[in-house]
Parts: sequence; structure tokens; C-alpha cells
Amino acid sequence: MLDPVPLLSVSRLAHLVQEMVEDNFMQLRVEGEVSNWSAPASGHAYFTLKDEGAQIRCAIFRPQLRMLNFRPENGMKLVLGGRMSFYGRRGDIQLVAETLEPRGTGGLQMAFEQLKALLAAEGLFDDECKRSLPAHPRTVGIVTSGSGAALQDMLQILRRRACNMRIILCPVRVQGEGAAQEVARAIADLNAQGQADVLIVGRGGGSLEDLWAFNEEVVARAVAASEIPVISAVGHETDFSICDFVADLRAPTPSAAAELVVRSRQELEEHLDHLSQRLATQMRHRLRLGAERLEGLRKRLRSPEQILARDRRHQETLVRRLELAMAAHIHRASAQLCAFSGRLHALSPLQTLERGYCIALDDRGQAVRDAGSLRCGDRLDLKFARGGARVQVEVSSGL
Repeated sequence: MLDPVPLLSVSRLAHLVQEMVEDNFMQLRVEGEVSNWSAPASGHAYFTLKDEGAQIRCAIFRPQLRMLNFRPENGMKLVLGGRMSFYGRRGDIQLVAETLEPRGTGGLQMAFEQLKALLAAEGLFDDECKRSLPAHPRTVGIVTSGSGAALQDMLQILRRRACNMRIILCPVRVQGEGAAQEVARAIADLNAQGQADVLIVGRGGGSLEDLWAFNEEVVARAVAASEIPVISAVGHETDFSICDFVADLRAPTPSAAAELVVRSRQELEEHLDHLSQRLATQMRHRLRLGAERLEGLRKRLRSPEQILARDRRHQETLVRRLELAMAAHIHRASAQLCAFSGRLHALSPLQTLERGYCIALDDRGQAVRDAGSLRCGDRLDLKFARGGARVQVEVSSGL
């Protein structure tokens, strides 16, 4: 007789299903399209991953969600790395995501644009944040693959153009899992050492997936936090990365970055020759102007004897003018005096007396002009042209 089918409780069955699911599906990578994306206030996110034939519920918890460098959206194709989980209370099977990666160029491009917009809003791309490169750096820090052709190209250019330049190499992985963290850590280490004057961060060309480490937020934050000026040299001239936008200067290629760091010896010599020629021209111009000014001053300069002789001649001229002016003034005054004297003489009472007249003065010495003012017995003094006489009035008549 066959054994009867065992009788299980719901809890026991749920426990068995949980063991079977979680023990056999501990590490998974599942590709699908996102739908029903939901991110409540708890900080976790819930969504459905689907393809043409099926769908499965998924969850990603807050710590893993915060580590994403992009924001998942409905319709985006993802590769989910994680495990299966069974929740017995609801009888739900779901995928618990540990990592989420955009699938294909379209997904990576979307992640690129999302991070670019986020960092631009924070001002990490602003020109005010950019610093000028030192004109003649003595030490250059390079963050790139230690075995790549890009490193050899940069070293060749640096040695040819500045043989005495010191180079500090921080070899890192430039693609694959963990590459972005290595690049960011190398940038931080070079800043901590404080020996480099400028940093070159980059790698040779490749696909968008190959260059993705330089589109990671951790690298962008490290470049923005660097106290040493950073040149981003990622890929070819047509390749643009988030690192390019945050860096102080973008070089189209790693070789171009090395050329930007140092000027060739020939360029420096040509620049010095140009400066020497300009200096010589300016000096000749200044000397010529100085000689012209000196000649002008020499012509204007007079000896003390010449100055005294000129002043003496001027003084003599002034004395002659003064003498002539005084003589003319005296002559005019003399003529006026003679004229006034003649007029005064003509009007003088003495001139009248010379013609036989006299002046009668009363006791008060006043001239008598009216005979009617006299009385008999008044005494008068008579003044003649020469001498005088005292008389007494005997007859007074007003006629």
C-alpha cells in the first residue's frame, strides 16, 4: 500500500518553498524591462521586471538604491543582480536586487544624461569652479592604466618636451567592476600626497561601456573635490564623459593632455626670443625718447652768466624807461605849475594894488566893501602896493 501524501500546514509549506527558492537562487543575473516602478517614503523601491513571456516582482532596498548612479524608469532595460526571496505571509516570490545596471547603449546613455543633469544642477560644471593650469609644472600625476598605450604616449611626449619633469603614476583599472572606485581613490591619494602640480585622469578610446568608469558619480565627485587642477583625457576626440565636464580642462586625447601640460623646449625658446626682441625694441624706443628729451632740455638750459646778463639788460631797460617817464612827468608838472602861477598872479590883489588901488581894513581886519557901514571917527588901515597908512573917517557917505 502506498504511503499517503503527507499533510502539511501552510506555514510548513511556505517554509519549504522559502528554503527551496532562497537556497537554490542565491546569486542571479536577470535581464528585463522595468515597469510599475514605485519608490515610497521608506527609501526602498519596488518594481516589476518583465519580458515578452513573463514578469516577476522585484525590490531594491535603500542602501543599494542609494549606490546607483542613475534613476531607473519604466521602460528601461536593466540587468538585475541579486537573489530570490519568498515572503510567506503573502505567499509572494520576488527578486531582491543587489545591483542594477542599464542594459545596452540606450540605458547607459540615459544614465549618463541623468547624472549629467544632477551634477550640472549642483554647479559642478560651472566655469567659476574651473582653475587655470600652472604654466610650468614640475610634477605631473597620472591616473590611468599602467599597461595601456595611452600611458606610453603621454610618457613619450612628457619626456621629449620636459625631460626634467617628475611624473607620479597611479596605475588603476580603467574599465570593469570597481574601476571607478580605483580612479576616485587614486585622485584622492594624489591630493593627500600634495606633490603633483597637475593631474591627468583618463584612458584610451573604447565603447561607451568601456569608458563607463569615467561616467560614474564617484569619479565626478573625486575630480570636483580635487585641490590639484585636473585634466580629463578620456577616449578619443569625439568621446565625452562626465569626468570631462567636471574637470578643470578637457583634452581630446591622452596625448593632447600631455601636450597641454608642458610646452616644448622649442616653443619656450621661441617665446623667450620673442620676449627678448620686444624688450630690446622697447629699450631702444625709451632710450631714443630719453635722448630727445635731454637734447630739448639742453637747448632750453642757460648758464648763470647768461641769465644775469639778460636780467641786467632788462634792469637797464626798466631804469631808462623810468627816467624818461619821470622827466616827462616833471616837464608836464612844471608846465602846469607855470600856467597855474600865471593865472594866480593875474587874479592876485597885489596886482590890483600895483594899478593904484588900496584895501581898507576895519578894526577886525576885515576888508571894507561898503562905505555905508562906516561911521565918523572909525579908524581904518589902508594897504597899498607898497606900505600902508592908518586913517580916521571924518565923513561917511553911502553914495
